Amino acid sequence: MAEHAVVVAGGGPTGLMLAGELALAGVDVAIVERRVSQDLIGSRAGGLHSRTIEVLDQRGIADRFLSEGQVAQVAGFAWIRLSISDFPTRHPYGLGLRQKHIERILAGWVDELKVPIYRGREVSGFTQDDIGVDVETSEGQSLRAAFLVGCDGGRSLIRKTARIEFPGWDPTTSCLIAEVSMDQEPEWGMRRDAFGVQALSRLEDGSVGVLVTEQDLGRTEEPTVRDLSEALIAVYGTDYGIHSPTSISRFTDMTRQAASYRDKRVLLAGDAAHVHFPVGGQGLNIGVQDAVNLGWKLAQVVKETSPESLLDTYHAERHPVAARVLRNTMAQTALLRSDDRIEALRDTVSELLSMDEPRKRLAATMSGLDIHYELGEGHQLLGRRMPDLDLVTSGGTVRVFTLLHKARPVLLNLDEPGGLDVTPWGDRVQSINAKYGGVWELPALGQIAAPPAVLIRPDGYVAWVGDGTDTGLRDALTTWFGSP
Repeated sequence: MAEHAVVVAGGGPTGLMLAGELALAGVDVAIVERRVSQDLIGSRAGGLHSRTIEVLDQRGIADRFLSEGQVAQVAGFAWIRLSISDFPTRHPYGLGLRQKHIERILAGWVDELKVPIYRGREVSGFTQDDIGVDVETSEGQSLRAAFLVGCDGGRSLIRKTARIEFPGWDPTTSCLIAEVSMDQEPEWGMRRDAFGVQALSRLEDGSVGVLVTEQDLGRTEEPTVRDLSEALIAVYGTDYGIHSPTSISRFTDMTRQAASYRDKRVLLAGDAAHVHFPVGGQGLNIGVQDAVNLGWKLAQVVKETSPESLLDTYHAERHPVAARVLRNTMAQTALLRSDDRIEALRDTVSELLSMDEPRKRLAATMSGLDIHYELGEGHQLLGRRMPDLDLVTSGGTVRVFTLLHKARPVLLNLDEPGGLDVTPWGDRVQSINAKYGGVWELPALGQIAAPPAVLIRPDGYVAWVGDGTDTGLRDALTTWFGSP
């Protein structure tokens, strides 16, 4: 029986990111993935939002994605565009990049970190005890792990086997998404009509990407070319002579969220924990950010640096983030329908979003830049993302995100050197003395007071803000990074 500290079920973006985070922390992690290669057939997510680009930048790999994608203003609400070009971030944009490329690049990074991937198999069952999890695969192989993380999608076997409830809302609309060839020139572009949302786009290889709303709800069998043809004819009056499909799949606006992200030694992340209609392009992004929130915490528990109770903060922080996404996707789904009353409502929403403050507020939400973990009262930075400032240190200028490349926490002292002592945590926390003379500004909030010191978690969120003294610092260090 092969043994690992952590087994990750699923090698999509969430599973790959989590494995990379654990490997950076020196944890023995392995992925179980049903595909025999990283190749991804068919259409999936189409890009990255600003906060996800920042997260990748925190690990020093953002340029790998930026060099292959198309930078653009991708944030929007129900197809109403929201510019973030004036936001205080090094990445005031999104990135158009298909999921197959996102996965390929992440897999390359994970390979560099020497993470083993058991391909061509999937987790078929597991049992857990007080000290670990016995994992069975479809190939009859047994694995033993201290923890199992389900990153195995919306139909997660891990979630079902753990009997974690998945409450939410049943679907109200069903769509087909496909990649095909067409004999006739189609009506290119996106549109909303009485049937639903439709889109026909030219893909990189010259084939046609199809998104079409079905007239019938509730079908669960695998869709066929005939199903696609009938859906196109109902909407466009023709199927444009479709043939040679490389993929056809069905998705709905079913909206559900796991009641708990953890059952003892089993955890959930990504679509295994939350599913929703893909409007706004948030699913892949919040999955990757789930992984970055969980990775360093799980590593510390595996290494016995922190108690298992640290894992409870994963659910406490990430469940509200996904709950908010579920609500905004339901609101967007309603606005994407087309009748006179919805059009009147869209006009009103569009007018509101043309104003600066509403635009900034909602654009910060859609891009993930306004996430705020409830860590108590205090400075506006507490629980929010640390800006990527250019710091002046004794060794020269350095970016904040560069300090996070190894996924280690940072105590950043911007006051007089020597005032803060983290010697008991010296093996876990970097202590940096620096100066910054610029403006401190957060998306949607605007300018904030410059802090004398901040404690930055490996995921880039601020765990403590100083007031010129070390009050509360030892408590914060112990809470997040274990006893000295």
